[in-house]
Amino acid sequence: MKLMILCGGQGTRLREETEYRPKPLVEVGGRPILWHIMKLYAHYGLRDFVLCLGYRGNMIKEYFLDYEAMNSDFTISLGKHAIEYHDIHEEQDYKVTLADTGLESMTGGRVARASRFVKDDLFMVTYGDGLSNVDIGKLLEFHKSHGKLATVTTVRPTSRFGMLNCTPDNHVTSFTEKPLLDGWASAGYFVFHRKIFDYLGGDDCILEREPLERLAREGQLMSYKHDGFFFAMDTYREYVSLNEMWARGDAPWKVWGKP
Repeated sequence: MKLMILCGGQGTRLREETEYRPKPLVEVGGRPILWHIMKLYAHYGLRDFVLCLGYRGNMIKEYFLDYEAMNSDFTISLGKHAIEYHDIHEEQDYKVTLADTGLESMTGGRVARASRFVKDDLFMVTYGDGLSNVDIGKLLEFHKSHGKLATVTTVRPTSRFGMLNCTPDNHVTSFTEKPLLDGWASAGYFVFHRKIFDYLGGDDCILEREPLERLAREGQLMSYKHDGFFFAMDTYREYVSLNEMWARGDAPWKVWGKP
């Protein structure tokens, strides 16, 4: 099964890091956040990736072209340019398609442009900046069980601020630091039937607007509720938070390597 990862946005809210690199290459624990996302899916057996490139996409291409050399000791025979690699890294069986989906394309436009690489009925889509410990196997089972065209993984949103209740005369009666809010928010981690391509338009198509809104109206969109960890790296503060989690050994999204 193919997994599309949306890697083309400019990441303007994280300009401290994305001025010189695409957001999927911004590092968490010394590795691009893209690597962490791929490791999650690979843990559940999905190792066939389609990266939808846009802003500074050439840097992502260079990252994978150099991947063997940067992750192995090697011997190079100068003149012949023959290279012998001496190590086998854990990503040896990954298949990565790097697809240029346009500099200014919106999310739906990127999925539409990369549709030619999807041959099976089902495929998955996620964003290149969100980390989670969602059980991909259970997500797929859920999608197959309901028979609809689309599944979106949802999480309970958390307030960025402490929330309090006040009396009319300004006495605080309760205070909760960053509580869970009512309702559910999209975390991405989509599963789609290929019929979704019929819902997509041109490069200006925003996946989260007309396509998903129409699927919801038609009863073709289901929610997989995830009660575990999810964290989107949208700002510099969130970039720092993820790196701090990794540094202290508290990275809930690192499900690979566990028994």
